[in-house]
Amino acid sequence: MPKAIVMQHIEGKPGKVYYPLLLKDVPSPTPGPHDLTIQIHAAALNHRDFFLRQALYPSPSFDVPLLADGYGVVTSVGTSASKSWLGKKVILTPGRGWKDSPDGPEAPTGYSILGGTKTIPLGTLQEVICVHEDEVEEAPAHLNAAESAALPLTGLTGWRAFVSKSGNAEKGRNILITGIGGGVALNVLQFVVAMGANAYVTSGTQEKIDKAKGMGAKGGVSYKTEGWDKELKKQLPKDRPFIDAIIDGAGGDVIAKGSRLLKAGGVVVQYGMTVSPKMDWSMNAVLKNLELRGSTMGSRKEFKEMVAFVNDKKIKPIVSRTVKGIDNLKDINGLFDDIKNGSQFGKLVIELVPDENGGSKL
Repeated sequence: MPKAIVMQHIEGKPGKVYYPLLLKDVPSPTPGPHDLTIQIHAAALNHRDFFLRQALYPSPSFDVPLLADGYGVVTSVGTSASKSWLGKKVILTPGRGWKDSPDGPEAPTGYSILGGTKTIPLGTLQEVICVHEDEVEEAPAHLNAAESAALPLTGLTGWRAFVSKSGNAEKGRNILITGIGGGVALNVLQFVVAMGANAYVTSGTQEKIDKAKGMGAKGGVSYKTEGWDKELKKQLPKDRPFIDAIIDGAGGDVIAKGSRLLKAGGVVVQYGMTVSPKMDWSMNAVLKNLELRGSTMGSRKEFKEMVAFVNDKKIKPIVSRTVKGIDNLKDINGLFDDIKNGSQFGKLVIELVPDENGGSKL
């Protein structure tokens, strides 16, 4: 029987409990007429998986395998599915319920993300999975297994935040990306650089700032430094001494700092709020005509566009660390520790099948 990793229920309050990982045998999935049966070769973690283990994410399931990101090989196709998928290397769409609306998910029940919840009975931390043929894209040929698994959720989130929502995905624009080192921020950095815009970053460590500069960022500052916004302003080009848009996943004081950096009518795109679920909005931001735009994940259409762009520009998602084997619970737990400690620079990946193209690590 195929193996999968789920959470094991123990008693405890949200934020205090930490559900253990449980490796178990699961029945082989039965494909529907339009389904593809996929052997998962690699799966990647996201912050939501860490939140799930702390009971800080809605509708946790102790039966559904964890993780939303997956890459694998199609081993069989349903009776009505295209036979052309057979043997193809594919990446899975990380969510359901959002086809192509620019505004948000069309499904009455809202958007559902794969992995570890009751809202959708699918997760990628398992050896075999069945999904509808419309829910995969062929993996870009220049990516190895770990890089392919690293792309879906953060790539989609970053694409929508920068390309669809910021209104500033243009050559020469100045884009501030906060919290560099996380998967979404790094994908946004890659998209910004590939489009010819100027990327600036913040981080808590100089090492991460230096790595971002090595990837094409024009500058960066530590958010732990008092008055970091003044320091960043000194780094901006003289002919464009302002930020056009901020892509932020933290919240906190981003509006207070941003209002000093952004041009009149500048944009803050918020794809997460890791500092706190609330933040202040100032009169200064109002007087400067700033815009705050929420952004979550993205549509199936945006996912297809993102993968095509990655393919065209030969972008390689950054993989911080990989571990091997679905039965390697000790090292898989170590990946969750990396998230807890904030030590990662890029995605954290579990390779279920040895990758013939080798691993990737920055």
